[in-house]
Amino acid sequence: MTDLTSPPTDLRAAALAVRENAHAPYSNFKVGAALRTVDGAVFVGCNVENVAYPEGTCAEAGALAAMVASGARGVAEVYVVADSPDPVPPCGGCRQKLAEFAASDVMVTLATVAGETHITRVGDLLPGAFDAGHMARV
Repeated sequence: MTDLTSPPTDLRAAALAVRENAHAPYSNFKVGAALRTVDGAVFVGCNVENVAYPEGTCAEAGALAAMVASGARGVAEVYVVADSPDPVPPCGGCRQKLAEFAASDVMVTLATVAGETHITRVGDLLPGAFDAGHMARV
């Protein structure tokens, strides 16, 4: 089980750096995400908006896509940062995407650029997650 007492500072730096690359001309709400795999590799993603609003991509999804594109799989830690009054949780779709690659006890640090953090776990973000076990009869 992962220790929830201290956020991963190197993931914070990576998430803050990639956040600056976000394409958010419509909302001006930039989000950065960094994740560490079970092998120790770090992948980052930022939100990419589209004028056709539902066609954008979340930062968490971008980091997961980069991880999968590299051939990596299991997520060991996640860090998400935005310039907001309070730490912003992943959307429902990204919660499910994280649950695809991370065990329920994987630490997720939600943060603001000012340094406020909320530390939780994937299982707390998405209790009762749909997983491959639900398709056991297929």
